[in-house]
Amino acid sequence: MALRSLVASILLVSTVLAVAAVDTMTGIFDEKIKSLQVRVDGDDFAMPVYVLGSADQIRIAFDHLDEDRQFFRYSLTHCNANWSPSGLMESEFLDGFNEGTIDNYQFSGPTTVHYVHYEFTIPNDLVAPKVSGNYLLKIYRENDSDNVLLQCRFMVSEATARLGMSASAQTDIDYNKSHQQVNVMLDIDDAGVEDPFNDLLLVVGQNGRLDSEVSVRHPLRMSGSVLYYEHLQPLIFEAGNEYRRFETVSDSYPGMGVAEINYFDPYYHYSLYTDQARKDLNYSYDQTQHGRYFVREYNSADSNTEADYGVVHFSLELPDMPGTMIFLDGDFTQRRFDDNARMTFNPATGLWERAMLLKQGAYNYQYLVVPPGARRGYTAQIEGDKFQTVNEYQVRVYHRRRGERYDRLIGTASVRNDL
Repeated sequence: MALRSLVASILLVSTVLAVAAVDTMTGIFDEKIKSLQVRVDGDDFAMPVYVLGSADQIRIAFDHLDEDRQFFRYSLTHCNANWSPSGLMESEFLDGFNEGTIDNYQFSGPTTVHYVHYEFTIPNDLVAPKVSGNYLLKIYRENDSDNVLLQCRFMVSEATARLGMSASAQTDIDYNKSHQQVNVMLDIDDAGVEDPFNDLLLVVGQNGRLDSEVSVRHPLRMSGSVLYYEHLQPLIFEAGNEYRRFETVSDSYPGMGVAEINYFDPYYHYSLYTDQARKDLNYSYDQTQHGRYFVREYNSADSNTEADYGVVHFSLELPDMPGTMIFLDGDFTQRRFDDNARMTFNPATGLWERAMLLKQGAYNYQYLVVPPGARRGYTAQIEGDKFQTVNEYQVRVYHRRRGERYDRLIGTASVRNDL
């Protein structure tokens, strides 16, 4: 009975979030929608960026926990570099109509949890972006466009700027200790930039995290058509640690990181090994996916429809810290600091705990500490900041031409600091 109450509380969290959601971050606002993934079709590791005029497509996939197919629609909003709506009219940023139907769906196979899997791509025959920039896609039920069930971000690039990146633990504030510094080289010879010191904006992030993204307006120097963003304080990041991993690819034997599996009608329950703080431990290399997750069932021909859902139990051994919040970070939380991803201290067990209903697969996660009054998470207190950590850094370059009303995206790139 206690476990059923726990699962009910998990689902209730999503309902509360639906009422409070007013932002433009990727998010799910309906308790029946799970496993949202936004990726370049055919490349699970690429940034969700469609290059104008290319054969690229952005694939959006999600599940709806139900027996029957629902009639979902979607629309797009063009956004500025900071993800606020740009104010462009639909005819200015889209070819076609700004509403599409999601007709590609499949019913789940022999699973304990029944769901319908939905997929579609952008651009398509009905909806095609025609200008670069940031795009927010909203999904809702037919005839109920005011009730957004989920929303997700993707980008459209002109790819007119050429980018080079590097990341090193030899930073301007320490040397092979707890930070990594990113340097960017930007060639704007073909980008049509009139004032490179004032009309450009670089956005740099680490491992897909949104809370620690930084923006840089001015380069350090320029030589010919090449701008150099180097030795800049905002481009120094905490090194963090390798992401933790677990696998729930089978319901008959415990996978990586899973201590035990139990079935309590109607769900399988995967109890992960209790995690320990790693800040005082020596660095240990592990090849991770930098916060991504992949749906997988080991004995399935199509995991999209044959992977089951189960309740995953996280636990962290750490003293209570009144006023401080701890969140799970990874793509499976949509990188949001909300109640769904927040760990709760249990005085009865002396552990920080969280249970989440997740689809079978391979997951990356880490713990972020958000101090009182802070708006971002930190790795130092639990994961530690190890200079050897292999991180993936992403950069986006925006250009606001004089007289224009939106931010063009003229280039993107990513690099790992082990290269």
